[in-house]
Amino acid sequence: MSVLPDPGATRAVLIGTSRYDHLEQLPAVSNNLTSLAAALTEPSSWGLPSEHCAVIANPRTAEMTMTAVRAAAEEARDTVLIYFAGHGLVDPEGDLYLAMPQSRQQRVETGLSYRWLRQALLTGRAERCVVVLDCCYSGLALGSMGTGDLADQASVEGTFLLAAAAETRTALAPPGEPFTAFTGELLDVLRTGIPNGPELLEFGSLYRHVRNRLAAKGRPTPQARDRNTGAQLALGRNSAYLPATAPQALVGGEYPAARSWPSPLGILTVQGFFKTLADVRVTSGLTHQMVSRRSGGLISAGTVSRLLNRDTLPKSWRTTAAYLSACGVPEAQVTEWQTVWMRLLTDNTDEDAASPAVPQPKREPALLQGWIGRISRRTERGRGASGSG
Repeated sequence: MSVLPDPGATRAVLIGTSRYDHLEQLPAVSNNLTSLAAALTEPSSWGLPSEHCAVIANPRTAEMTMTAVRAAAEEARDTVLIYFAGHGLVDPEGDLYLAMPQSRQQRVETGLSYRWLRQALLTGRAERCVVVLDCCYSGLALGSMGTGDLADQASVEGTFLLAAAAETRTALAPPGEPFTAFTGELLDVLRTGIPNGPELLEFGSLYRHVRNRLAAKGRPTPQARDRNTGAQLALGRNSAYLPATAPQALVGGEYPAARSWPSPLGILTVQGFFKTLADVRVTSGLTHQMVSRRSGGLISAGTVSRLLNRDTLPKSWRTTAAYLSACGVPEAQVTEWQTVWMRLLTDNTDEDAASPAVPQPKREPALLQGWIGRISRRTERGRGASGSG
């Protein structure tokens, strides 16, 4: 089952070295960092808050980088993503280290040993880890990789590792192109999606698609390693899967039989609650006005907009329940949403030192429950209040 990380409980650290004192320059890496950070903070991707996505460009010391990595690994309760672009080097013992601006060949003390980064991830609190390495490992400027392959050297238990092991300097940063070869393909998939692909951009599918595109261009192909269910972790929604316009999502007033609704079960934070709540409307293919009409007038279009743009949980379940039912979410899953809402409401109240007493969510009037049940039954039968909108 695909998993879309909770953005409120997810952290990303994007590291890149474009300027070097002793190695070839990689100016495209600077564009990699800027564009990838923008993609990860887009609502259609993870929707990460900008403060949860640290960008470290041309770090002068390994300690500076490791401080950010350790902080992200400790703060993340859902997923932590570590990305590195730049030269990758191999020490005399055949271990991987990531090149900093002052790095030299065969001088591991001048770079960042992957062993340190790996240990920080293993001792962190995140349930899942993703490591993306855009490094070149062979060619005259960078030396040879040795007998073991990159993914085996850099494997981290419980993660998905996506690594670009380019063979030459040109393959890593093709002349005239704004990005390195690997990250350029990754960014393009995030923007345009995978035609005929899954609803979510799972790392397993994303890896295969990027690999095929690079192979078709005659460029070195990436490697991947999956631990546990890492391949099912998603980097966002597949834009090529979504309908072109909202009305096309309904045919004769009916929802597609196999519609896959965003699950609330993985939500850990209030930010994740509202991000996934907004994803429900995207999945439904309905506009705010259409949601309002399908609620039978229970909620207005303005109320829908205000609900999806909140940053604190509503104290009453009424509006959220009506919204979910009008979108077409089955009653059983609406109940799951209510359970998550109650848990988050209680957790946030417990953390508020000024309010030691935990208020219990109010029981909704029987009339409202009847309304919600009727909305759900009408929607499931494909006879909403507004028909096809």
